[in-house]
Amino acid sequence: MPFDTTLPTRLKAHLTPTEAVADFWRALGHAIRFGKDPDFDRRFRDTFSAEHEAAARGEVMPWLATPTGALSLILLLDQYPRNAFRGLPRMYATDAFARTIADQALRLGHDQATEPMLRPFFYLPFGHSEGVADQERSVALCSSLPEPVPTHARGHRDIIARFGRFPHRNAIVGRLSTAEEICGLAAGGFQG
Repeated sequence: MPFDTTLPTRLKAHLTPTEAVADFWRALGHAIRFGKDPDFDRRFRDTFSAEHEAAARGEVMPWLATPTGALSLILLLDQYPRNAFRGLPRMYATDAFARTIADQALRLGHDQATEPMLRPFFYLPFGHSEGVADQERSVALCSSLPEPVPTHARGHRDIIARFGRFPHRNAIVGRLSTAEEICGLAAGGFQG
């Protein structure tokens, strides 16, 4: 299904910021959420840049009080940068903060109060981490979800277990790739 270009404007006109972010993400299909579409990236960036900046500065922490607010915070800190700043180091700048928010949201049970289709987004900040413990937590959290979520979580964990980091990020963040990483990427390894 193609991206409805009028959706962001319609949502922001009638909903609270937390509802607008969550409903925007809810309306997208899997292919758009996880694809690489410059037009979608631009629209997402332009529509929610103020909300992302406020979230990154910690100015909307009261959103954490509700499941929808917590989900919106996580989306703005974890998913938004991956689209808005694709290919730039800034796409990972709020990852640690996203994990902190996700951890707090899980302690409050917000993931369980969210529909299953959106529940994985509470867990992705752990799957985006280059830490082994975070990866194991991601796999455990995703294990009860429908496929392909558990398979993707295990795939992320296996990359960290093998390389200790995500090799596809190396060029973006200025790291040198090892020969093994180069071979792994050339053989069709995860490209991000």
